[in-house]
Amino acid sequence: MSDFPACPECQSTFTYHDGNLLVCPECSYEWSEDEPSEADSAPQYRDANGTPLEDGDTVTVIKDLKIKGSSSVVKVGTKVKNIRLVEGDHDIDCKIDGIGAMKLKSEFVKKV
Repeated sequence: MSDFPACPECQSTFTYHDGNLLVCPECSYEWSEDEPSEADSAPQYRDANGTPLEDGDTVTVIKDLKIKGSSSVVKVGTKVKNIRLVEGDHDIDCKIDGIGAMKLKSEFVKKV
């Protein structure tokens, strides 16, 4: 077999060099050996102040947030414990006391 790395897209081991790129013949994905692959780098989530967020952190809401489909509002200063980071537009999954399960954008919270 070859000494080339497996394809980051489909994990095929049949990769080969084409110029300065590596190519996967099964899914046609091309990448450079020098640049880090997207699979290796996890997305970085940051709060409104630029502080990195992690799963399990406690955050505080920095702006009144209207809840879609309801007349309720999440008030400024509401503490949210044990957040879970997910991919997408609303990148924080959490439970807020008195309201329930919600998704928040990291730009509207700050780490405690």
